[in-house]
Amino acid sequence: MTAVLRAHGLGKRYGRRWALSDCTLEVPSGRVVGLVGPNGAGKSTLLNLAVGMLAPSTGTIEVLGGRPADGPAQLAKVGFVAQDTPTYPGLSVEEHLQLGARLNPAWDDAVARARIDQLGVDPAQRAKNLSGGQRAQLALTLGIAKRPELLILDEPVASLDPLARREFLQDLMEAVAEHELSVVLSSHLVSDLERVCDHLIVLVGSRVQLAGDLDALLATHHRLTGPRRDETALPADQHVVSASHTERQSTFLVRTDAPIYDPAWSVGQPDLEDVVLAYMGQRTTDRERRPVLEVLR
Repeated sequence: MTAVLRAHGLGKRYGRRWALSDCTLEVPSGRVVGLVGPNGAGKSTLLNLAVGMLAPSTGTIEVLGGRPADGPAQLAKVGFVAQDTPTYPGLSVEEHLQLGARLNPAWDDAVARARIDQLGVDPAQRAKNLSGGQRAQLALTLGIAKRPELLILDEPVASLDPLARREFLQDLMEAVAEHELSVVLSSHLVSDLERVCDHLIVLVGSRVQLAGDLDALLATHHRLTGPRRDETALPADQHVVSASHTERQSTFLVRTDAPIYDPAWSVGQPDLEDVVLAYMGQRTTDRERRPVLEVLR
């Protein structure tokens, strides 16, 4: 697997507080990768390290074969849309495009202007007068017209209404298909990730707890319901992600590549949100366990 991003033992510390620690992962190329996790898991820190806006305290990170922000050539390879889709309030849409052209050697002015025209945005309008959805689309336009190899988006639709989110994500997918981008999209909206992503990374407590192609992840997770029993009674190849019990019944979410033959179990297929929430809901004490990514490798 060719990786657009590799991190090993990556960490970022602010004083005594670790915003990210011991993070090891690979992001495959040619994919739309969803990055999801609870607040404080280190998602934004990881993405800011990937674009060179932060320097690691420990470990290493490599993006497209080089060190983040290591010179103009490396900077040109990566597009970044930060949280709140930042734009310059006092600049017009036209001035944003002119600034993009000055700062980016591979700038595709035709693509930028075609997108603005398609969106129906007046180029003379100042960014502060745009709607939230229009500002997000302007930020996406700047990221795409840069013609990067990797586009990184840090919760770009978190503040948008459902219609604006859908339009933004649809435009993103059209851009991916047209320009063959690799994308890393951070979001806490699992339904959005399911709509556009084909690879998922779940980050909990700054550690990768789950990573893989969506189809494979869904195929290897199962919900088992049956007579009450302790999880230690399950086969060793069934990794228990979550468990709940009543007086007579147990329900487990397990990950396994092997068939489940025990006739006592009623076997169901969880959806992506079920799987993600199970990993996000793991207790802090569980973080000392080896991540599932490693257990099942």
